[in-house]
Amino acid sequence: MSEYVTLTIDGIEVKAPVGSTVLEAAKSAGIKIPTLCFLKDINEIGACRMCIVDVGARSLQAACMYPVSEGLKVITNSPKIRETRRVTLELILSTHEKKCLTCVRNRSCELQKLASDFNLKDIRFEGEMPNFPIDDLSPSIVRDPNKCILCRRCVSVCKNVQTVSAIETNERGFRTIVSSPFNMPLKDTPCVNCGQCITACPVGALREKSSIEKVWEALSRKDIHVIAQTAPAVRAAIGEEFGYPIGTPVTGKMVAAIKKLGFTKVFDTDTAADLTIMEEGTELVERIKNNGKLPLITSCSPGWIKFCEHFYPDMLDNLSTCKSPQNMFGALLKSYYAEKMGLDPSKIFVVSIMPCTAKKYEAQRPELASTGYPDIDEVLTTRELAEMIMEAGIDFRNLEDESFDDPMGEATGAGVIFGATGGVMEAALRSLPYLLTGKDDDNIDINVVRGVEGIKEAELEIAGMKVRAAVAHGLGNARKLLDKVRSGEASYHFIEIMACPGGCVCGGGQPIQPASVRNEIDLKAERAKAIYQEDRNLSLRRSHQNPRVLKMYEEYFEKPGSHKSHKLLHTHYTAREIYPEAK
Repeated sequence: MSEYVTLTIDGIEVKAPVGSTVLEAAKSAGIKIPTLCFLKDINEIGACRMCIVDVGARSLQAACMYPVSEGLKVITNSPKIRETRRVTLELILSTHEKKCLTCVRNRSCELQKLASDFNLKDIRFEGEMPNFPIDDLSPSIVRDPNKCILCRRCVSVCKNVQTVSAIETNERGFRTIVSSPFNMPLKDTPCVNCGQCITACPVGALREKSSIEKVWEALSRKDIHVIAQTAPAVRAAIGEEFGYPIGTPVTGKMVAAIKKLGFTKVFDTDTAADLTIMEEGTELVERIKNNGKLPLITSCSPGWIKFCEHFYPDMLDNLSTCKSPQNMFGALLKSYYAEKMGLDPSKIFVVSIMPCTAKKYEAQRPELASTGYPDIDEVLTTRELAEMIMEAGIDFRNLEDESFDDPMGEATGAGVIFGATGGVMEAALRSLPYLLTGKDDDNIDINVVRGVEGIKEAELEIAGMKVRAAVAHGLGNARKLLDKVRSGEASYHFIEIMACPGGCVCGGGQPIQPASVRNEIDLKAERAKAIYQEDRNLSLRRSHQNPRVLKMYEEYFEKPGSHKSHKLLHTHYTAREIYPEAK
């Protein structure tokens, strides 16, 4: 039996794989069919009906779901099809809150783009406007149901990709709404604040909770020392907001722009990532040598941590006690740095610039204040930083490159690769031989833990010992991996888990790319290229080689895993019920 069928689309003969859809076949032939709810591998349910085509059936069919067959004749463009699509679009717009100029998705809204493509000048239907309350009680995510078009992309990514199911469609007919169970605020659900719903949403129904005004206010004050720290994934994606191709590293311009905004110092979170490897690697060695709780699981991703607290509380002891690099750096800045610079820690205001909406939640966790002050004062997403740069009138593309500030700005390639799935694992494995024996091996590019496969497994011989490792990205993959560990089906020494598919490079705070791009380009792979390019360009690529980190231990912490480092750089976790407020 042939693996392909031959069909005709708009008079063009097309060969398509058996099991593919008309939409996929049309795309392979260069024929464009409009879509709205469709998001490849995430939402393929034909809900919006914008992709309807004529396949000779009694009614028009959704191309995103209709399977190809031998001899099928498809028409994608006719007066009837155009009018049906136009009516569908007008009906969607008739009940949509049309505050486009002040919407967070102005100029990046897929509904707005469709209205332009269809040359809509007027809407023939006047629908009743919904009036739902806005849910802004979460520290990370704001839901505005009045802008929702019921495409269900957010529901699909939360339920099927992340397996959290914090939101679902409720009610029926005109009253249909995407909301949490029992209409709870997101903060009272097992929402992990990952923000994947935001990046999936085609309109402005979901957005991050903005910290921009609070940061502007801090920058206007003369009595405080305002510091920015930037995560590695930010430099790999912020260029997209200024017209650079996906996967272009723009580290120097990013630093220059942040300095122009008025920050006193601009530091690299990668420095704290190197510190994390020293602490976490030491923790792993101690657990292996002393028959401690294994596998040790990474603790860098706050979305993953909250997922574990809700759904795998029996595995909290497997988590590394290390704070994430964001909070390690905050604690470091309000202790070691404050003493070194003669600053009052109460006058230090730390702003983290992160690819992650869950970092906003993490910054507010009460246990992350080991100096007596919150480790982090405010968190900006990559998108928010871009908004501030634009608001300040800074010409990003024509900035001269600048470097991170001393004395906290030096990092290694190991710190940089934290931004991609497998990066924390690779960084740890680069330093593990040294932490075990005091000597390095030749294995620096550990390709077996790279790539965008959902779950990766590796067994490496390090210092005469076989180390079994696993990597998972996206919480659905994490669930599969942890269930195997729970059941005894799989056994590892070390596991890396990142909440977001692809890791931090595709975090919920990164630049939003429309479905037309995401359906064609693997953002995970393209943005990761920028991360690995920067790693290759650095002379130091192992965390234990970072002279700044070594000096911190010499001057302040004594050694990895010391009493002082545990006090400042480590934390604890809390078992959480899934729906505590539903009782």
